Amino acid sequence: MRVLGIESSCDETGAAVVDGEGRVLSDVVHSQVALHAPYGGVVPELASRDHLKNIGPVVRAALAAAGVRLEDVDGVAVTNRPGLVGALLVGVQAAKGLAWAAGKPLVGVDHLMGHLLSVFVRRGADDAPAPRFPFVCLLVSGGHTAIYRVDAPRPDAIAELGATRDDAAGEAFDKVAKLLGLGYPGGPVVDRLAATGDASHVKLSPPMAARGSLEMSFSGIKTQVARLVAEQPQPLGEAWVADVCASFQAAVTGVLARKVIDAAEQEHVDEVVLGGGVAANAELRRRVWELGEARGVRVLVPPLASCTDNAAMIAYAGAVRLSQGQADGWDLVATSRTSLERKTRKGRGSR
Repeated sequence: MRVLGIESSCDETGAAVVDGEGRVLSDVVHSQVALHAPYGGVVPELASRDHLKNIGPVVRAALAAAGVRLEDVDGVAVTNRPGLVGALLVGVQAAKGLAWAAGKPLVGVDHLMGHLLSVFVRRGADDAPAPRFPFVCLLVSGGHTAIYRVDAPRPDAIAELGATRDDAAGEAFDKVAKLLGLGYPGGPVVDRLAATGDASHVKLSPPMAARGSLEMSFSGIKTQVARLVAEQPQPLGEAWVADVCASFQAAVTGVLARKVIDAAEQEHVDEVVLGGGVAANAELRRRVWELGEARGVRVLVPPLASCTDNAAMIAYAGAVRLSQGQADGWDLVATSRTSLERKTRKGRGSR
């Protein structure tokens, strides 16, 4: 089986060809970072227009790199939820046209399912071993932060154990970077500066660190940083900014690492998987690995190319659906809501 995957949920236009075993035959990504950087975040209308401009060339490049024609693939998979609806629409309509023209089945894929299954994508020597079901996954990205128990590669076999009540961790990284004048996207630059700073020089309270709860909150630590910045003379000193990055990153990654390992122990599961763009953060990887080793939990992390948004994970998730005899009709819609059941209630207040 060979599946063409299309991803356009946010600010990357991606297309990939993957076989039924998860082997990546091609994976092409067009990034919109330079387009959105002047605004400090993703502008939905600009994202949609850029997807529309680039979806055709990216798909053609993916097919060419894989050495296949459209008629050679066995299905077309596309991200249809969740994400920016205008951006999703571009990918969904392109996938419908391609599938209809080639007489191939169309498969809609939940973007979160793609991240949850990205550890099964085979890229080469840096691949993590494939986990056994069930496993616990920490999915941490710009738009989503949650811990899931994964019993099988189906939405009805995936249970949310805890999630953020407000900002996702990636959003918090971007907002803190903006407060510090570091530009967009914030995650990579905060990670880089944190390595040169001293976390002990700036005191930040860990976000929602109470033991026993697998829920998370990142808006409070962002507010702490905003207050620190307001109290500092301008312009901010480079050493102080590095110390803030180190303290912020240590607080966030420490809580994420502890909660996902706690979740594995509570669920009596001995394997943990990291997924999503923030899984590329060096300190998060280190902390989860170290804590997992200390508490007897095996930690599996996909290569960086599989952590950030990509079409290979969408193609693989689509191949799984096709192998289960599933496909969608021409009435497939784009929506901002995930198909996974949510447990954590957003906002403040008693639970």
